[in-house]
Amino acid sequence: MLKGLGALGDMAGMMKKAQEMQGKMAQLQDDMAKITVTGESGAGLVKATCTAKGELKGLDIDPSIFNGDEKEVVEDLILAAIKDAQSKASDRAQSEMAKLTEGMGLPADMKLPF
Repeated sequence: MLKGLGALGDMAGMMKKAQEMQGKMAQLQDDMAKITVTGESGAGLVKATCTAKGELKGLDIDPSIFNGDEKEVVEDLILAAIKDAQSKASDRAQSEMAKLTEGMGLPADMKLPF
């Protein structure tokens, strides 16, 4: 279609790829808001659920851990579950991003968005 235009044709192709990438990135952002991961602590007594974007969506606490004398332990378990969920969310987001970059022929370790 743009043969014979040299660098101008290459530029048009690059612009088209950039627009495709922008659309795929927008879709990925929407998808990551829907993907959920669950982090745990205390052998599953506390569970925190986050989106792949790291937004905390839920907290499930087994009632057996509620003992007034162990308030600090409960607080630590809650924080540990949230941190675990956020770590899993970050890993999942990186995994999804790697799939996108590989599909576009970009290096797997390329950090997006820029």
